[in-house]
Amino acid sequence: MRSLSKIAIAILGAAVACIGVAQAQDFPNHPIRVIVGPGPDIVPRLLGPKMSDVLGQPVVVEPRTGAGGVIAAQAVAAAPPDGHTLLQATASYTINTALQTSPLDLGRDFAPILLATTSPFVLLVHPSVPAKTLGELIAYAKANPGKLNYASSGVGTPPHLAGELFKSAAGLDIVHVPFREANSALNSVMAGATQMTFAIASIAQAQISAGTVRGLAVTSRQASALVPGLPAVAEAGLPGFEVIGWNGYVAPQGTPSAVIEKLNAALTAGLGDAELRKRLVSAGYEPAEKNTPQDFAAFIAADTAKWRDLVAKTNMKAN
Repeated sequence: MRSLSKIAIAILGAAVACIGVAQAQDFPNHPIRVIVGPGPDIVPRLLGPKMSDVLGQPVVVEPRTGAGGVIAAQAVAAAPPDGHTLLQATASYTINTALQTSPLDLGRDFAPILLATTSPFVLLVHPSVPAKTLGELIAYAKANPGKLNYASSGVGTPPHLAGELFKSAAGLDIVHVPFREANSALNSVMAGATQMTFAIASIAQAQISAGTVRGLAVTSRQASALVPGLPAVAEAGLPGFEVIGWNGYVAPQGTPSAVIEKLNAALTAGLGDAELRKRLVSAGYEPAEKNTPQDFAAFIAADTAKWRDLVAKTNMKAN
């Protein structure tokens, strides 16, 4: 009986594998939707035509804003697992998992495809803050506990957690002031209503050049060509500090691996286009190095673990 059971399981496994291969051979047979929740949709809009060239079907970008990404994630999780409905994954989803603000877990409930781009945040201060380096800012904040306010685009957003990680790593008492979105947070610093923020590189660089804010450091592990002249926080006094914005692609859990591999190949081909890479950099995004679905799964797990550790250490709540 045990032998028969093993044979039955083997036959079933072979049948499932054959179905997956057949689906991949037929994929795609209608337009592919990329659903976007939090954050800009420029990465999928730039990559969409390149994917379409490879796959032979239109790629439609569909914004589904609201609820911190939960609406978009639920739409993709409920879609048929055939590769025709994808989610633009971002750090907001790993943060949602850490804060338990979503019933969905990016690493558990979706099939990773590829990490597409990364982008550092930039630590910005109002020109009135008497600090021109990260070390000077930390020293000033320690000498004036509770005096500095940092703006974010809302509770549970990447800039918020960047601020909390900075507070924890440097041992500072600075006050969080949440806004409804990133532009409002940055405007509050430019006006001097708050003193500092963490802004994504594409937005920060323009204001640094205009002199409305002062850039002190980037949050990538090393200095970034996207914001020339600034050191990394990790290099300037807080070793190991890293907070990056990122964009990737995931599909509904259960999507055949052969379909996932086909999507990964199409995206990899797109990211290998020299002109597209230039356009991504101009928009403030660093194209990711070539990576596999397994690489992206490990990246998601590590990002989730980092935020879970911070939430536990600071006893952070979503509201």
